Amino acid sequence: MASRHLQERGRDYRVFLYIFYTSAAMMCSIAVYGGYAMYVDWAEDGSYVMGEVLNTTVIPFENFARLSTWLFFSTIMSWYCVSRIGWKRTAGDKIPGVRMPLLQLMLLGFAIICLYEVLWNFTVLNAQIAAGIAGGAVPDIDTLTVAYPDVDRPWNLIFATKIFLSGFLISAHAFYLSTRPRKSPKD
Repeated sequence: MASRHLQERGRDYRVFLYIFYTSAAMMCSIAVYGGYAMYVDWAEDGSYVMGEVLNTTVIPFENFARLSTWLFFSTIMSWYCVSRIGWKRTAGDKIPGVRMPLLQLMLLGFAIICLYEVLWNFTVLNAQIAAGIAGGAVPDIDTLTVAYPDVDRPWNLIFATKIFLSGFLISAHAFYLSTRPRKSPKD
């Protein structure tokens, strides 16, 4: 009888593994580029806007996806591939005793915090857009920022919304997977 789950020697497993490596390479290269660009901004004028360079850089051509979108996409794809590839690590009773309930509480907490941040950032973004339109000018939504949590290190609102949305999706999916009936590694 054929297995219902990915097995390490199967073709499907290799496809998920290659997609994971590609997505992980995208995440790492975008993070390194973003870190370098923030360092250059900090060195030039002593301040930076978290995620601004990732939300203003367009790849592969003009009016296509921004780096923040590619980062969002690659984090979701990587997580899904990891959840499909690494199911044996958490299958059955691999996380015994009180550790599983603690892990579930932690995941639920992360999901709630990330959902709050998504809603908060989205609300502030909409308020800034509405205030700009009411003032007679349509603002450039790609450069809207909020000086939170630190006035000296503001966040780009589009970047913050995407990052916290990916955090929410990953945490919620991990919580969902942790509450499902456990698979057996022998299946």
